[in-house]
Amino acid sequence: MTSQPSSTKYVIEARIEVDGLVDKNDVVGAIFGQTEGIFSSDLDLRELQRTGRIGRIEVQVHAHGDKVVGKITIPTSMDRFHTALVAALVESVDKVGPYSARVVVEKIEDVRAEKRKRIIDRARAILLEWEKKRVPEVDEALRELEESVVRARVVNVGPDNLPAGPDVLTSEEVILVEGRADVINLLRYGYTNVIGIEGVKIPYSLEELLARKKKVIAFLDGDRAGDMILRELARRVRIDLVARAPQGKEVEELSMKEVVEALENAVPLQDALRRIGAHAEREHPPIAEAPREVIGKVVEEVEGNLIAVGLRDDMTEAFRVPVSELYQRLSAGNDVKYVVFDGVVTQRLLDLFRERVGTYYLIGARTSDQLDVPPNVKVSTFEVIKRVA
Repeated sequence: MTSQPSSTKYVIEARIEVDGLVDKNDVVGAIFGQTEGIFSSDLDLRELQRTGRIGRIEVQVHAHGDKVVGKITIPTSMDRFHTALVAALVESVDKVGPYSARVVVEKIEDVRAEKRKRIIDRARAILLEWEKKRVPEVDEALRELEESVVRARVVNVGPDNLPAGPDVLTSEEVILVEGRADVINLLRYGYTNVIGIEGVKIPYSLEELLARKKKVIAFLDGDRAGDMILRELARRVRIDLVARAPQGKEVEELSMKEVVEALENAVPLQDALRRIGAHAEREHPPIAEAPREVIGKVVEEVEGNLIAVGLRDDMTEAFRVPVSELYQRLSAGNDVKYVVFDGVVTQRLLDLFRERVGTYYLIGARTSDQLDVPPNVKVSTFEVIKRVA
């Protein structure tokens, strides 16, 4: 009996279809037989299995009429290059017995990533238990040191320079809090995917950031100000769950136990609104209804084509040029109100409008970070426009 690799790194999962009735032993035999001799003996599947670099090739098959479909699973302890090579070898199998076959690798799972997640979750649980048992009077010097380390991890994101944890842009889940002090407190307990709103007025750049996230949790103070911010958030951005600090407390002063309990007890947005006697009325980005319909159509025209279109106040087209010529065209005249282009909204473009009179709209495929947006310019992206057009 062949053993599994002593230290599995990846698991190859593939789907197989055979135009005839075969069993799993036939499939395994075909895999070994049709890959033998393609490369050197060191890369022969039997040799890789004998030396423990790949594990047992598991096959599950099910009959569907006069055909068979199934799943092939191969654990491997090799690096990514050799694992991909084995996956391609398995895909090269085109017959099982006398029947034609098709093998497609559906995914290669990084086992270590799941292991890292379990370790981090366990570390958080250990830290929580540690927090419960800590001696109440912590040395003040240690407290100051911890505070300085945590503060150093705060970053600023987006054109509004919102305070955030270092992983807020890459994480699929985001925790919204009210301000910088809340961000610092959650960083102290290991939550690096947090961002602060910094006031009741919700910046529009926040909507673009949250549109790319799978899950958004609002974590607000347990007071009237928290109620007001919740109402404003419900109007402006997508919220999946709402967590609240205990009544009368602020997120910045919560212990780790209180933070964990609040997040575990988070409720859907509508439930949170009902508790404060409110309901959600989403507000759209600052472009009027009629222009938004026109702009939505222009977005469809330019997206993926590296084209820039300028529209006048009456929504007639002022120009249509390649994105590479946009800066030069905008520098030459002041006859547009809306600019829709398949490119990045940069500081260089924004500065063209800083001294001009009137309000201007720049709608790009995406925006640069750390933008200083002039008061007379409204910035949006294709993703936001398509969601509300």
